[in-house]
Amino acid sequence: MLHYAVVFLVIALIAAVFGFGGIAAGAAGIAKILFVVFLIGAIISFVMHGRSRV
Repeated sequence: MLHYAVVFLVIALIAAVFGFGGIAAGAAGIAKILFVVFLIGAIISFVMHGRSRV
């Protein structure tokens, strides 16, 4: 999941450099959403893994 967020971030940066504002904004939005989903999944994973040890 984090890999896809980084890929879309790179796509957004490249599109912004070449002047494609709409594509850059869309790719950056997707990257933000994927990063938030990754963070939520990581936090849930850490909490559930910590509970199984107790």
